[in-house]
This record gives sequence, C-alpha cells and structure tokens, in this order.
Amino acid sequence: MYKGKKVLAIIPARGGSKGIKLKNIVKLRGIPLIGYVSKVLHKINIIDYNLVSTDSKKISDVSRSYNLNVPFLRPKKLSGDRISDIDVMTHSLKKIEKIIKTKFDIIVLLQPTSPLRKHSDVTKVIRKLVNNELDSVWTVSKVDSKFHPLKQLVIKESSLSYYDKLGKNIIARQQLSNLYQRNGVAYALTRECLLTQKKLLGKKNGFIIIKRFLANIDDKVDLELAEYFMKKEDEKKNFL
Repeated sequence: MYKGKKVLAIIPARGGSKGIKLKNIVKLRGIPLIGYVSKVLHKINIIDYNLVSTDSKKISDVSRSYNLNVPFLRPKKLSGDRISDIDVMTHSLKKIEKIIKTKFDIIVLLQPTSPLRKHSDVTKVIRKLVNNELDSVWTVSKVDSKFHPLKQLVIKESSLSYYDKLGKNIIARQQLSNLYQRNGVAYALTRECLLTQKKLLGKKNGFIIIKRFLANIDDKVDLELAEYFMKKEDEKKNFL
C-alpha cells in the first residue's frame, strides 16, 4: 500500500510466444525470466498483491516455485498474440478482486521480458503516479538517434524512399529532436484509467526515464545481450 492506495502487480506471461518457445520461463543465467520479476517484487513493500496471468500450466508451476501467485489460468480468448494489455489487466483485476475480496486502486504491469529492471524503477512509477495525481506512468528510454523515424527508409516497388518525407532534410543528428520509447520495465495506472478510460496511457500521464541499458527479450540475441550487461554489472560491483 502507498499513501492509502492498494497496489496490484500483474505479470502477463502467456505460453504462446513465437520468437522463443515459452519465452517467459526461458532461463537467463540459470533463472527463468519470470524469476527475475519475483526477485524484484520481493524487494518492494508497497505492492499488496501480485499475480501471474498465464494460460500455461508449465508457466504457472514455475511462477509458483518463485513465490508468485497464480490464482487462475487465463482463458483461451485472452491468449492470442493480438490481445491487448488492457484486456488482460482488466480480466485479472476483476477476477482477483472477486477471489480475495479486495479492491485495488493502483495496477502495475510488469512484463517478464525485462529482466534488467530494478525494484527502484517500479517504486518510482508508483510514487509518481500517486504523488502527482496522474492516470498513468510509464518507464521509457531515449531512442538512439540512429533509429530516429526521420532516418528510416521504406522499400516501395524495389526502390528506397524516406519513411517520413522530412527525412530528406536531415544532414546531422543535431537536427533531430529527442524521442523516447517504452521499455517494458513498468507501467502503473489507476483503477479509473484501466476500467473507465480503458487506456494504458491515460489522459494525465507521466514518465520515468531510465538511462541505463535495458534488454527487452524477443529472441536469443536479446538474451545474450542481457547476459553480457549483467556480467558487466557484476564486474563493476566486484571492482567497487
């Protein structure tokens, strides 16, 4: 609980991932990805309850072995790869409130595919949401200028053209404005934002910028990158 607000953490972990089979429990340095969510959650004392939303018994079993709650399995109608986070969160919130007879004010979405998150990242989004009376707060990362939309190209009829016609005017990166991307570390939103606005990005929204490297796991290369940066972090700690 934070300032009288009850907080629910939802961990979405469907079993039908395509890039890596059962991606949410693939191991990174001997620990399944969902295990890293557990490590973070158990360092946070302002989250009242956590639940894993999954359609997979295997993921359910692994989650429970890491002291995460799986009070129900997600129905098949919410298990496709085009199901929105809003649908999953709404289902989870309504279901768990009936089961444990508790009303939650704040909902936090924690995707297992961000194993480099820190507990401070999560607490910051919750505190900013409540302290600033916002509808939602996301963690974001600055986009490398190499990937700015004005530097992107499309292929049409076997030839290149600018994704945005303004791209032809870009000579130096100094001309590019700063852009930010969601990094999947944490999303926090109010009950009203989820159930009434039905949006992940609410009308009154805020952000927490994370400047360090973050791996968002989609394929094996992402796993290798995450392991590399974890190793570098260990070396830094040992050096200090």
